[in-house]
Amino acid sequence: MFTRKIKLSIAATVLASSIGAYVYAADADTPSKYPAEPIHEVEFYGSPSSSISSGVSVPTGASYLFTSGTVPPLLNKDGKTVYERYGDTKTQATGVLKTIEKQLADKGLSLKDVVYLRVYVTPDAAKDNKFDFAGWNEAYALFFNNADNPVKTARSTVGVPALVSPDWLIEIEAVAVYPKPHKQN
Repeated sequence: MFTRKIKLSIAATVLASSIGAYVYAADADTPSKYPAEPIHEVEFYGSPSSSISSGVSVPTGASYLFTSGTVPPLLNKDGKTVYERYGDTKTQATGVLKTIEKQLADKGLSLKDVVYLRVYVTPDAAKDNKFDFAGWNEAYALFFNNADNPVKTARSTVGVPALVSPDWLIEIEAVAVYPKPHKQN
């Protein structure tokens, strides 16, 4: 009796898997709403009124540069408060983006080549322990989606409880794409 139940259970699983595979394969004939045309340069898409892109298409064969999480530079080692040592969220974000700008320049890139930012913001004690997303957005606007750099990166901004240092209010990771085929030097 027990063996029969196991055999029926296995048969039912195989049958269900087969039906699922058939349905999945049949759906492959449904055309995508996006044309399958190759792209030759980075393409940003999304709402024209948004300060960021909804997404980015990158051509096949492009080379990427990923930065590690970059944290704020120390402004005053003798400062008595987080704001004297590192500044508020806008000041810290500005410092981080300047550091990323230098990292990119060392590899022959600029902020115009950045396609994606991942940003971690912590609560600010001076703002009733709320996230200062406005400060971050103000800093972002100094570097992106402006007359000097019209690029609107795709971006994720995540509120987290803390970073490695309690003085840091923001940490940023960047992804840039080399504008043409790139060989490691």
